[in-house]
Amino acid sequence: MTEEEEADLEAQADDVEENEDADEAATEGLQMGDFVEIEYTAYTADGDQLVDTTDPDVAEEEGVDDQGQEFKPRTIVLGEGHIFETVEDELVGGEAGDEGTVTVSAQEAFGEYNPENVETVSAEKVDEDDRYPGANVTIDGRQGYISTIVGGRARVDFNHPLAGEDVEYEYEIVDVVEDREQQAAGLFEMMLGMEPELWIETDEVEEEVPVEPDTDEEDEDDEPAEPEFETEVVEKETLYLEATPQMTMNQQWMMGKQQIGQQVIDQIGVDRVIVQEVIDGMGGMGMPGMMGGGMGGGDIEDALEDADVDADEIVEELEGDEE
Repeated sequence: MTEEEEADLEAQADDVEENEDADEAATEGLQMGDFVEIEYTAYTADGDQLVDTTDPDVAEEEGVDDQGQEFKPRTIVLGEGHIFETVEDELVGGEAGDEGTVTVSAQEAFGEYNPENVETVSAEKVDEDDRYPGANVTIDGRQGYISTIVGGRARVDFNHPLAGEDVEYEYEIVDVVEDREQQAAGLFEMMLGMEPELWIETDEVEEEVPVEPDTDEEDEDDEPAEPEFETEVVEKETLYLEATPQMTMNQQWMMGKQQIGQQVIDQIGVDRVIVQEVIDGMGGMGMPGMMGGGMGGGDIEDALEDADVDADEIVEELEGDEE
């Protein structure tokens, strides 16, 4: 081998090594599919309007801290559309402690402003209580807000209130979330706006599994044999979820519990989700109206007096109905 050929081989080896180093560097840090806890505050690019925040001080300063929302770091999954794609791309490759600012274009954020989405409708289509500029309304199934209203006509803007606005995100990566129970809690909080009590256990469960038919035994008509099953004990990783009254009445949960549960199964990697309802005892008080607890006759009379209801009038009405 000539010196020139040896030099070419060494150069090729160096190129391969550099490419491997580059590939290794590219896969360091956060990647799509990772769970990450972040803090952020987002304003419109001109700084005039708050879009979203996890900071309780910012929420208080902007007067939005009384909306029943808890302001604290949020757990998201990169690549699942939980935040704008531009912000996700900024987080990939990062690590806990990183912080920065990224601008999301109006088109990606809330869309460009479209003048054709402003329409004039009859004021009769608007509820009387909402007939004023700035009111959020639903017209023919479309969300919008009233820009002006004169006489019997209302000018309704169906653009998003922040359409046409670039959004500036200031973020900090608080932590990479590895604990699966914390991951599940973060998912539920993001989807339901609340963090339920949950835990993961491995259970032994009896399950019916199909048995391969005996190919040596065929019936007279050569028809496929009926499927057979046998009971096996298998291990299933289960995420248990306590269904509190708050969760049971949660609108998102009532409308989409199957989809939410499936998403948790797919992203956490458990086999199933079991929702447990807890009914607490009444401490020996008994059922209302029953012996040993609840209202007696005197309590009912007191209650009628408190409600300013005339018991004699009720009796007279009932007797009149019987006649």
